[in-house]
Amino acid sequence: MALVEVEHLAKSYPRHNGLRTEEALVVDDVSFTIHRGETLGLVGESGSGKSTIARMVLGLIEPTSGSVFFDGQPVTEVPQRRLRAMRRRVQPVFQDPFAALNPRMRVAEIVAEPLVIHGAVARKELRSKCAELMRAVGLDESALGRYPHEFSGGQRQRINIARALALRPDLLVLDEPVSALDVSVGAQIVNLLRDLQHEFHLTYLFISHSMPLVRYLSTNIAVLRCGRLVEFGARDAICDAPREEYTRSLISATPELRLA
Repeated sequence: MALVEVEHLAKSYPRHNGLRTEEALVVDDVSFTIHRGETLGLVGESGSGKSTIARMVLGLIEPTSGSVFFDGQPVTEVPQRRLRAMRRRVQPVFQDPFAALNPRMRVAEIVAEPLVIHGAVARKELRSKCAELMRAVGLDESALGRYPHEFSGGQRQRINIARALALRPDLLVLDEPVSALDVSVGAQIVNLLRDLQHEFHLTYLFISHSMPLVRYLSTNIAVLRCGRLVEFGARDAICDAPREEYTRSLISATPELRLA
């Protein structure tokens, strides 16, 4: 059984056109699966619907039609109690490492927050658990006493990743996690994500507009254009022999990156 199953997913929003209100279709009949331990790279230009799909997989917004299943259970139209339990197993890492952290909270509070909310760790063990998570993402325990503004963008994204790992999730939804960072710093984060996947036995939905990044991390690739899935398949098949001109344009638009 697939860990994530997306079936005929669609999302539209009302758009006002003078006196008329029309439905703007942002995601149009998208289907894919992600098996345990895999990384699905969802790639497309800005505005292609990638982040909307991410939010539907996370259960943050409802689809207009279609379904999302996580480990065989529906994500949509489920009781809040079950959705809360599912969210322990599915965690996001968003694009902007600056906006994702509360500037008034110390790092220890930020990383401990999901553990406290879900009652996952006894309070006397919170500090040691947070220190363990810091080490996992390549930061020193001393970072726990500081505030987000004291860190660089790459360090902040490491803190976001530590928080996402706190509940030992099965799936990380990574929505453009390095696009706001310098190329060299982004490469470090991508390599960290690859190492963490093996260490924590994670499954990834990795969203990006960069085909080289997607190729580096992904098992399978889904190519999205204007809300529709135009190609889906194994990484090498998509990158070495793309069927669609749009996919070829994505490959040629971004230079190869030195990540290893």
